[in-house]
Amino acid sequence: MPRDKGFYIGLMFDRAAAAHGSAPVVLDVPLQVAPDGGTRWTVAGLAGLVRELAGRLRAAGVRRGERVAVYKTNNFDIALLAAAAQRIGAVPALLSPTLDGVTATRLLERLERPWLLIDADHLTTSGVDPSAARRVLLTAGVPGPGHEGPDVEALRDHAPVPLNGVKVVGPHEPAFISHTSGTTGLPKLVVQTPSALWQRLRLQKVVASRTWKRESVALCVSFVHARFYSALNLGISYGNPLLVAVDADPAVIGPLFARHRPGVVETQPNTFVDWEVLARADGRPLANVRYYNATFDALHPRTVQTLLGASVRRSPKFFQLYGQSETGPVAGGWVSARGAADGGRSVGWPLPGIVRMRIVDDRGRPVKAGTVGHIEVRSRTRAVTYLGEDERFRRQLRDGWWDMGDLGFKDALGRLHLLDREVDRIDAVDSNLEVEDTLMDRLPELREIVVVPSESGRPLPVVCTRDDAPLDPQRWRAAIAGLPAMEDVRQIPFDQVPRTATWKVRRPELVRMLAGGGVHG
Repeated sequence: MPRDKGFYIGLMFDRAAAAHGSAPVVLDVPLQVAPDGGTRWTVAGLAGLVRELAGRLRAAGVRRGERVAVYKTNNFDIALLAAAAQRIGAVPALLSPTLDGVTATRLLERLERPWLLIDADHLTTSGVDPSAARRVLLTAGVPGPGHEGPDVEALRDHAPVPLNGVKVVGPHEPAFISHTSGTTGLPKLVVQTPSALWQRLRLQKVVASRTWKRESVALCVSFVHARFYSALNLGISYGNPLLVAVDADPAVIGPLFARHRPGVVETQPNTFVDWEVLARADGRPLANVRYYNATFDALHPRTVQTLLGASVRRSPKFFQLYGQSETGPVAGGWVSARGAADGGRSVGWPLPGIVRMRIVDDRGRPVKAGTVGHIEVRSRTRAVTYLGEDERFRRQLRDGWWDMGDLGFKDALGRLHLLDREVDRIDAVDSNLEVEDTLMDRLPELREIVVVPSESGRPLPVVCTRDDAPLDPQRWRAAIAGLPAMEDVRQIPFDQVPRTATWKVRRPELVRMLAGGGVHG
């Protein structure tokens, strides 16, 4: 790649279009920035739209090196707007549509009054303070009451100007800002460079050339997470059909997959749990899937077995990647139905040639195989800082080793086994995740289970069932046999569980809600 091997989201559509311009891209909902374009596009059509949006941003006054926050209604056009901003040398900062207005405003302040791309509906309903932005460019709709004025205008009112070539930043300059999941508080703004993003992508391209290259691909991943852009790059690189979905509801995904028969499917681990019902759905929507991809966290073994069992393809596989926003993937591996049946929380091997990994004790000393400790990595994939919180970023480094904030161990074969987040550890339980996996396996009716500390510090199981059906007390008592002693189970409605943009449970917030009586079963 040019420019010293950087991964530029602002250029990937043009590069894919040069090789496979007619490749189809199907959406589940139209783009807000181009509603008349419908849901059927080509790679070349999307590349042209990115260039048009870049020209409009340029006409509006956006310049190289300036930050452009994208905080809008959930839609694939988040990715197109981010690409357009980067294409003219600006730095896109992607804020999840699920963030409340107060949180989004605080992040805009940390971005030091960036440009703000937002649709009129989200500007009105989110409660974000537009004065925290330099100017507001509406990606859809018109200014509503209280938002009129010269600092709020429609992007479409700016006719696109000629771009006169590519103006992306250098490979080691800040080029992309995402944010952490915010499971423990205010999300941190993670500053990424094209070089680090390329290091994350290059091994995945090797794997994809032997897997994704021959399959149609379906993606239902958060558009504000850096992982989506790696997956999107792979999805448009080989000329095969690509399906991009916004709505993860199984009632929507099932018919969509039944029509388009994807061979590769990627989404968040917790969304895969919801999609277990598709294994028995009309039209057999998962029958053609050869490869499932999951990122961010380990999967429940029950989920892996159920979804692999729904495929009629020969030797279907789950590929799971373990990592975080600051590092990208650091470990990964294939899981078969037989491997999932063996249980455990193995997330594969450290990525060769990219990541060095060690397990250390509380004093930072490496421990031997099989010993639980803190997971640390050294890699070229790491972000450069937390915007406005560099000291906080540096506190997670020890002599160049990055603290992942997780507990785990390596086995004799070098595979990484994930146990718990350090902040979620409960002294009375060896692994919260292991207990959760066991109960998910024993109780198929569970849609979610989270073991959190009670006010007394004992393990407190919080569960959600499918369709919020009442939990059978006798089945629960049988299921917890042989497990560590726990508080009485709390069942709450699924939609009351606090979550991040990637559907992780915000455990500290859940604990606060339970203590304050903020959830109702």
